[in-house]
Amino acid sequence: MADLLVVGTLALDNVKTPFGAVDDALGGSATYFAYAASFFAPVRLVAVVGRDFPQAHLDLLAGRGVDLSGVQVAEGRTFRWTGEYGYDLNEAKTLDTQLGVLADFRPVFPESFCQSPFVFLANVDPGIQLDLLQRLERPRLVALDTMNYWITGHREALQRVLARVDALLVNDAEARMLTEEPNLVKAVRTILGYGPRVVVVKRGEYGVLMAVRDRFFFTPAYPLESVFDPTGAGDTFAGGFMGVLAGADRVDDATLRRAAVYGSVMASFTVEDFSLSRLTRLTQSEVEARFRAFQEMMRLEP
Repeated sequence: MADLLVVGTLALDNVKTPFGAVDDALGGSATYFAYAASFFAPVRLVAVVGRDFPQAHLDLLAGRGVDLSGVQVAEGRTFRWTGEYGYDLNEAKTLDTQLGVLADFRPVFPESFCQSPFVFLANVDPGIQLDLLQRLERPRLVALDTMNYWITGHREALQRVLARVDALLVNDAEARMLTEEPNLVKAVRTILGYGPRVVVVKRGEYGVLMAVRDRFFFTPAYPLESVFDPTGAGDTFAGGFMGVLAGADRVDDATLRRAAVYGSVMASFTVEDFSLSRLTRLTQSEVEARFRAFQEMMRLEP
């Protein structure tokens, strides 16, 4: 088992869906990632929060064994996101984004974090991602997430990051935007040419497409009767995916495929309630039971 480092956001979210709403709920890419990954491997977290961030949220992550030595508490307000979903839960409408202390974020963390074998650069400024990359000491695998804002406004810096990472995890719209290629398979092949040797495309209720050295693997989304809030599902997938790799301390094709399925398992739990509510009630036995259900669902022989 190897240590897993994540740099990303801890946030407070206001979310509305057709099935309810929450205000000042715990959110952020690093939050969902770290909580999900903690089911499989030890996690080190790098982020910044303001003085308004509830201590109870930090205690929740610490209770999962997440190392918070890289979390800075700065003067100012915590990063906040306000979003709304219609009945098409695959697409969020951003109503407001307040960067707060994230606007001046420069990662500060213990020297031991630089020796983490597995690293996930969650959705933050590519400049921050580049800075952290330069401080790492020969990691086994570095994976990256990004979003439309960085793709359109910081493409040059993002391309520099892409050339230096091993894996990219994005949704289908981001893959198309990044490559300006409407066909998803062609988009994935193009991204492989940018540098990453693993590309994972998250497609919401339509599952996950992964390419490893130009070989494709697909896993469907777990069929659910109740979906309340898809916020953080992609970050939860990434946490499960990277957590399995770090937990196994391997990056072979078989482990990558298991990681993709476990990532889908973790994401399927997240959407069953708002914020991290479902994850906080989740047990390891439930995770394993749903993984076995995934295996049965995809088995070719009756």
